[in-house]
Amino acid sequence: MTAGPVPLRIAQITDTHLYADPGGRLMGIETRRSLEEVVALARARRPGLIVASGDLSHDGSPSSYHRLRECLAPLGAPVCCLPGNHDEAAVMRRILDGDGFRCIDSLCTNGWNLVFLDSTLRGSEGGHLAERQLHALEQALAGHPELPALIWLHHQPLPVGSAWLDTMAVDNPDQLFAVTDRHPQVRAIVWGHVHQCFDDRRKGVRLLAAPSTCIQFLPRSRDFALDDRPPGYRWLELYPDGTMETGVERLARMPGVIDTAARGY
Repeated sequence: MTAGPVPLRIAQITDTHLYADPGGRLMGIETRRSLEEVVALARARRPGLIVASGDLSHDGSPSSYHRLRECLAPLGAPVCCLPGNHDEAAVMRRILDGDGFRCIDSLCTNGWNLVFLDSTLRGSEGGHLAERQLHALEQALAGHPELPALIWLHHQPLPVGSAWLDTMAVDNPDQLFAVTDRHPQVRAIVWGHVHQCFDDRRKGVRLLAAPSTCIQFLPRSRDFALDDRPPGYRWLELYPDGTMETGVERLARMPGVIDTAARGY
């Protein structure tokens, strides 16, 4: 019997919100412990690549990024890192660019072109794609028209249906979609930030978000609200023929007690 094609297995780990304090809590959840449990869950799928898609730290401290290294080590796979609005990008890049971790613009691997965009806007919780980012995306896609492409960023490029969260989306999505519309090899755009699962399509391109490894935001909520669903991650399997499979796995239970009195993030 001939074995089928072997996909590139990716685990998207996002919004880990680690602290300098190893016992730091976000809305009652100890973020390091929660991440460790999600990593143990993801390890069973044996990913060949990890994409850590922003808000890796909550306080921007060097210790929190070193802690991320420790927490992701059991996965035994290279890690591509993106900054989020809670990250200190310069500190993140200093600590998470080397020894199995990379802060890069693009990566061609296993017959796919992965493009990583920095959607952070200094001093803002919302997102923006600077001209340099859009140019880099255009160049990356134009340079490899034969390869199916996956685009990663931190902020959502379109509304996800939560009014308060959607005030913190990418503020120039039309410029992003103008680029992707010119390149039919784009298969999906994937992001973090929203702390919830999202799965839709636009002009044949899959639009995907993943749950946080700690707290979750309640989908379709007008105002800030927490969801009681447990943490998780998104898995993706990218096949040489350009097809893709994806899904979300969550812990069986919350790793702690959510602070239900929280009224803001």
